[in-house]
Amino acid sequence: MTIFTTGKAFGLIALSIAFAAPALAANDGEVNGKARFSAQDLVTMPRLGSPAASPDGTWVAYTVTTTDPESYKRSTKIILQRSDAGPDSGVTVPFDGSVSSPSFASDGTLYFTASGKGSDGKSASQLWRIAIPKSWNGNASRLPRAQQVTRFASDVVGYKISPDSKKLLVWGDVARKCTTLDCTIQGNRSKAEHGNARFYDSTDGFVRHWDHWETPGEYSRAFAYTLTAKGVADPVALDGPDGPGALIADTPSKPFGGGEELNWSADSASVYFTARLADVNEPTSTNLDIYRTDLSVGKPVDLTADNEATDTQPVPSPDGKWLAWLAMERPKYEADQLTIHLRNLQTGESRALTKDFDRSFSSIAWTPDSRAIIATAADELDVPAFRIDPTSGMVEKLDLVDGNEAHIANVIPLSLNRMLFTRDSIANPPELYIANGPDKAKRLTDIAYSKMAALAPVTTKRFAFAGAEGDTVHGQITKLAGTDGKMPAILYVHGGPQGSFNDSWSSRWNPAVVASQGYAVVSVDFHGSTGYGQAFTDSINKDWGGKPLKDLQLGLAAALKDDSQIDGSRACAMGASYGGFMMNWIEGNWPDRFKCLVQHDGLFDMRSFYYVTEESWFPRWDFGGSYTENPEIYEKWNPVNFAKKWKTPMFVITGEQDFRVPYGQGLGAFTVLRENNVPAKLMVLPDENHWVLDPENSLQWHQSVFAWLDQWLKP
Repeated sequence: MTIFTTGKAFGLIALSIAFAAPALAANDGEVNGKARFSAQDLVTMPRLGSPAASPDGTWVAYTVTTTDPESYKRSTKIILQRSDAGPDSGVTVPFDGSVSSPSFASDGTLYFTASGKGSDGKSASQLWRIAIPKSWNGNASRLPRAQQVTRFASDVVGYKISPDSKKLLVWGDVARKCTTLDCTIQGNRSKAEHGNARFYDSTDGFVRHWDHWETPGEYSRAFAYTLTAKGVADPVALDGPDGPGALIADTPSKPFGGGEELNWSADSASVYFTARLADVNEPTSTNLDIYRTDLSVGKPVDLTADNEATDTQPVPSPDGKWLAWLAMERPKYEADQLTIHLRNLQTGESRALTKDFDRSFSSIAWTPDSRAIIATAADELDVPAFRIDPTSGMVEKLDLVDGNEAHIANVIPLSLNRMLFTRDSIANPPELYIANGPDKAKRLTDIAYSKMAALAPVTTKRFAFAGAEGDTVHGQITKLAGTDGKMPAILYVHGGPQGSFNDSWSSRWNPAVVASQGYAVVSVDFHGSTGYGQAFTDSINKDWGGKPLKDLQLGLAAALKDDSQIDGSRACAMGASYGGFMMNWIEGNWPDRFKCLVQHDGLFDMRSFYYVTEESWFPRWDFGGSYTENPEIYEKWNPVNFAKKWKTPMFVITGEQDFRVPYGQGLGAFTVLRENNVPAKLMVLPDENHWVLDPENSLQWHQSVFAWLDQWLKP
C-alpha cells in the first residue's frame, strides 16, 4: 500500500514514486493515425467563458482561458467577434493581464473585471470599461484604452450595468457595517485578539462552508452606484442600513450564487436580488428569498416571504410588466423541482407558470419583446432549451442543433428571433453558437473544436434498460472509435446523488479522456438522477444503497449485452461524492464484481458525516431527519457497517479543503483497507476542496487514476 500527498510544492515527482507503472502508458500509440486524448490535453485545452452580446446583437464578447503546457499557469483574454462571422474571426481585446466577466451596456460600452489598484493602494479585482465607437470596424489596434471604473478596497466579485447604462450594481465580501464596497472595516467576529484562533458562537450560521471558514460579521453584499465620467458615486446598499432589524444575509448566496441571482428592474430604479439569511438556521435552511430594493428608498422588501423553500434567479421582463423567477415548493430540499413563477408587477399577483411540466429548470431569460421566456432544463441525457409562453404556460422544446442537443447553456435571446448560446457534449468542450429563427444554429467559435478533431475520436451510445422496480433507466457507453479488440469496462458513478452524467463536457470527470486510455466507460443515471421527472429524483430518498445499486448492477449487465466489445471480466468502478459513497457501498455489498475501485471524496461513515458536514439540510432530507432523529436509516446505508467484507483494491482520494465530505471520511476508508490487507493507495490534495481545480493537481489526479486502472485491468 502507498500513501502520497500531492500539491504544488510536490510537483509531479511523487507520481513516479507512488506508481511503478508509467503514468501515460495507456496513452501510448495512435488510433488510425491520430493521437489519443490525454490528461495533458484535457488540462491545457482552451476554455470558453460566458458570452455577452452588444445591444443590437452585432458583436459578441467572450473570454478564452489558456493554460501554459509547461508552467500550467492560466491567463484569460476577451475576444470580440461579429455575430454573423465564422470561427477564427474574433479579435483579442488589448489588455495587460487576465480579465473576466465581459458585458455590454445599452450604450455599447464594454465592461469587464480585472486587477487594479484600490483606494488603499492594494491590488484588487476592479471594474474596467472600453467605450467602443459605433464606427469601430473590428481592428483591435483602434480600440480605445481600457479605463478603470472602480477603485474599491474590496474585490469586485461581480457586477451588472443598469438598462439605462447610468448605474452600476456590484457585489463582494465586506462587513455588514460598511455602506460601500470601498470599505476597510474589519467585521469578522471570529478573529482572536491574540494568536490566530477562530471563535464561533452557537447563534452564528455556518462555521465553515464548502472550502472556507466563515467570517461572521462579513457577508457577500451588493451595492448600487451612479456611474460618472471619473468612476462611481452615491452608493446604496441593497440590504439596507445596519442596525436592529437589518437584513443579515449573503447575496449572491454562497458558495455558488452569482449574477443570475441579481437583476436590475427595466426602469433602472430598483434591483431584484436573492438572499439567504445568515442566522442560526442557515445550515438547515434552503429558504432563499427574492427581495426588491427601490434605490430611492434603500430598504429591501421580501417578495417571497410566504414560501419557506427556495426562490431564486429573479428576471424582470424588458417591458417592466413581469417578474419571472425559479421556485421550489418543499422547504429544506435542495433537489426539489424548480418551477418558473410569474409575478404581475402592477398587481402583485403571482402564479406558478410551469407547475404541470415535470422538469426542473436551471436558467431563464426573456426574449427582447417580452413575449416569451427561454429556459433550460435537464431532459433525460440532454439539457435543451425550451420556449415558454408567459400567458398560457405552454412549454415548447427547441431543436437548435443537428443531432442531440447535449448541453445547452448561457442562453441570450436576441432581437429578430435570434439566440446566442453555448453547446458542449461528451465529445467536445463548449463552443458558441447562434440560432436564427427556425434554422439550425451556426457555430461561431473554434476554441477547442479543431484541437479535438485532430485527436482520436470517441463515440457515445445511449441505451436504456429495465432498472430497479422495472422502471426505465438510461445510460451511456463512451469508447474510442475505430478500434478492434476487447476493452475493459469502467463503471462511472455520478455524484449528487441528485445529478446526472449527461451528454456534457467536464474538466474534472470526463468520460472521453478515460475512454481514450482504451476503456469503455459505462455511466448509468440511476434512481435519484435528474432529468426524468421529480418522482424519479425523489426515489433515492432514504434509499441510498437500494435502488441505485440495483440500477448500476442491471445497467452494467445491459451495457455488456448491448456492446460485445466490452470485456466484463475486466472491470473497475469509480466515482466521487455520492459516487464515492457508492464505491464504499460496493466494497461491502457487491464485493466480487470489480478488479479495482477509485473512490474520491466519498462518504464512509454516515454518523460522523452528519456531524461534520456543513449543509445539514442535505442529510436531514435524504435520511429523514438528523442522526438522532432517524439513526436506523443512517445505519442501514452506512458503508462502515460492512467493513469486514471489503476486499476490492481501492484508490482513495481526498481534498484537505473539502468541508462537504471532510477528509476524515477518506482516511477512515483507507484504514479499513489496510486492516483488511486489501491493496490500496491514498492521495491527499492539501489545497483542493470537493473538486480538483488546480491544473497540476488535475494532471496528477488523472495520471494517477489511469496508472491505477492500468495496474488492474491491463496485462
